[in-house]
Amino acid sequence: MKRFIVMIVMLGVSGAFFCQTKPGSAKVAPNGQSIPEGFENWRLIAPSMRSDNNTIRAVLGNDAAIEAARTGRTNPWPDGAIMAKLVWKARFHEAWATATIPGDFVHVEFMEKNSKRLAQTGGWGFSRWLGKELKPYGKDADFAKECFGCHTPRKSSDYVFTFPAVIP
Repeated sequence: MKRFIVMIVMLGVSGAFFCQTKPGSAKVAPNGQSIPEGFENWRLIAPSMRSDNNTIRAVLGNDAAIEAARTGRTNPWPDGAIMAKLVWKARFHEAWATATIPGDFVHVEFMEKNSKRLAQTGGWGFSRWLGKELKPYGKDADFAKECFGCHTPRKSSDYVFTFPAVIP
C-alpha cells in the first residue's frame, strides 16, 4: 500500500512535467486522433504497474470519463469519455529503497469513446505518443488495429483494461 501512496503523489508531479501541451502545438496521429488539450490536468481514474516491462501507469480521464468511473457507468463507457494512460519506467526512490516511483517517461496513450464514428474498433479511437517529444506512433492509420487487437479480449468490459480505483 505504501508503494501506491508514493506513486500517486509522484504521478501528480510527473504527469504535468513530462507531458505539457502548448497552445498551437496540436499533433495528429496517422488515424486522425489528436492529443486532447489540457489532458495533463485531468483527474486520476487508476494507477497500475506492469511487472513484465517494469512500468508505472496512471490512467487519467476527462470529465465524462471521471463521471462514469465515479458512478460505475463503465460498461459501456459513455460517448465522449476519453482516457489518457501515462507510462513511465519504474525506478526505486533514492531516499526510500522500498518505494517505486516514476523514472523516464515512455509514452502516453489515449482512448476516446464514440460509438458511431468509431464502430470498427469497438467504439473507441486509439492513439499513442512516444517520449517527451510526444511523437505520434504508427506508420499509417492501420496502427489502431494493433491497439484494438490487444483490447479485443476485454470486449466484455467495453474493451477497457482499467478498473477505476475506489476513491473515498
